Amino acid sequence: MFNFISLDGYYKGANEDISWHRHGAEENEFAADSLKGHSTLVFGRKTYEMMASYWPTDIARQNDPTVANGMNNARKIVFSRSLSSTSWQNTQLINDDLVQTIKKLKATEENDLTILGSGSIVTQLAAEGLIDFYSIMIDPVVLGKGTTLFSGLPHTLNLQLVASRSFNSGCILVNYVPAESFSKEQFL
Repeated sequence: MFNFISLDGYYKGANEDISWHRHGAEENEFAADSLKGHSTLVFGRKTYEMMASYWPTDIARQNDPTVANGMNNARKIVFSRSLSSTSWQNTQLINDDLVQTIKKLKATEENDLTILGSGSIVTQLAAEGLIDFYSIMIDPVVLGKGTTLFSGLPHTLNLQLVASRSFNSGCILVNYVPAESFSKEQFL
């Protein structure tokens, strides 16, 4: 999973505000490089609708051509019980059971699955132990209120830090794996 959070742990501010991200050229380069990994992108409905309203547009192609190209060409899966169709290219709509479907996809999918945003999906899959890698970009901002990334997680999630990186903007990227599956040799 990949997500942005504030210093106080919110991935969405009040009224679902995400305008507080401080991302510039360095973060865009990181995003473009990440999209070269050929992951299948996984979204919930809200994140999908937000992404689909921006990345296929001329503005996105002008502002961030490499990222827009990567987002638009990537295989995408959106989990929703309320959507009846999708319009963003390369998108598959799934309205079946999230946990069972992800278990099947993890066993059969050639590409890695990367959840972007989609806090409720992150929480549900983390609760079931189905997330193998947590990549979180911490923005240097305190929101005071909003929605925490793991809101409603029914148990403690023990993670092991495997890498970190700071950006000139003050953002920090931290990468974790579940502590029980950590093997130092994997990351040397």
